[in-house]
Amino acid sequence: MIEANRRALARSHPAFWLSTWFGAGLLPVAPGTWGSAAALPFAWVIQTAGGWPALLAATVAVFLIGWWAAGVYVRVGGVDDPGSIVIDEVAGQWLVLLPAFPDPLLYAVGFLLFRALDIVKPWPASWADRYVKGGLGVMLDDCLAAVYGMVAMALLAAWWGW
Repeated sequence: MIEANRRALARSHPAFWLSTWFGAGLLPVAPGTWGSAAALPFAWVIQTAGGWPALLAATVAVFLIGWWAAGVYVRVGGVDDPGSIVIDEVAGQWLVLLPAFPDPLLYAVGFLLFRALDIVKPWPASWADRYVKGGLGVMLDDCLAAVYGMVAMALLAAWWGW
């Protein structure tokens, strides 16, 4: 839902649809969770088609596009990091899934890892969340938290022999 008492970015603007990951961030209750869930099928298709290099390239592209789109959304709306912006969850979720391969169990573990880390925001994600503003700030805290998840996924994959 778009925050009340704020100017809203026009729904016709591409930054609106990219920031909300095609509307996933507009779903009621826990938009970040919806954004992470909406990232999973895209990751599956990208990884199936091109492996981790394709997912890494897509993650970098989504980070850069998200930096721009979230920056526009924040500037127009006047809110630092509105919940309806979930493209940051997409980039973070994809980072966590880099060491995995398309497998329902691995994707479920990656989803839960990222959601927990995105909520807890271990340092330096907590620092970025507080001090880095604009589109970069929106994207950076989630991706920094996701690095912990990516390392955990790599360790789990190695431990389980994946």
